[in-house]
Amino acid sequence: MTFQSVRLTQAGEVATLTIISKKGSMGPAFWQEVPQALASLHGSGTRALIVRGEELFSAGLDVKASAPTITPALGNPDAFRAVVAGMHAAIEGLAALPIPVIAAVHGWCIGGGLELISACDIRIASADARFSLPEVRLGIAADLGGLQRLPHLIGRGRAAHLALTGQPIDAPTAERWGLITELLPDPAALFTRADELAAYLATLPPRALEGTKRTLQDDLPHAQSLAGAVTWNAQHMTAEGLAQALK
Repeated sequence: MTFQSVRLTQAGEVATLTIISKKGSMGPAFWQEVPQALASLHGSGTRALIVRGEELFSAGLDVKASAPTITPALGNPDAFRAVVAGMHAAIEGLAALPIPVIAAVHGWCIGGGLELISACDIRIASADARFSLPEVRLGIAADLGGLQRLPHLIGRGRAAHLALTGQPIDAPTAERWGLITELLPDPAALFTRADELAAYLATLPPRALEGTKRTLQDDLPHAQSLAGAVTWNAQHMTAEGLAQALK
């Protein structure tokens, strides 16, 4: 499939979704194309996905390109929710994938870009990465999932610092806060590491990865989440698979 804002490539069982729009901006085409790209992965044999940028990760929402869609909906909650629902479909679609999703971040990761990587399972970055959630400075609250996910990833206090000040943090700070789990020296090393990590994940039992991902994402009380993990294993664990793992 050919898109304007993203490029989907395949190398064996690993797919890579690259944001190719100028400065990784997220305009109307992006929100339409990402769900289409993700849908094409179903039944493809893909066992891990990398999400990355081209000249940088993402400058966030393309306000100018999106204004003709957003402006008529202002003041009308139902119309505005309908507009934003299309954006949610892209980010929530990443989170809903049954396979591991790795965000490989270089350069700026702003606004919607930060909310997008918060929906990924693993986040790694190069030393030049910068992260910002500037919506409050634009007079709005972030509404693409970042305010819901970031407190679980970095703690409520640090999420509040990002969201309430709108000020950026650098890559070492993001690693210290736990937003990213590996810091690479430059983009070349970053993309090599992302490929290696995705290739490794693709060798692991897919049902085990899916069950682990679902359990990590659920927002249930401890006992219910624990019971859910046990039920998943009871449904999907096989004697053959266990014997293979013990070899």
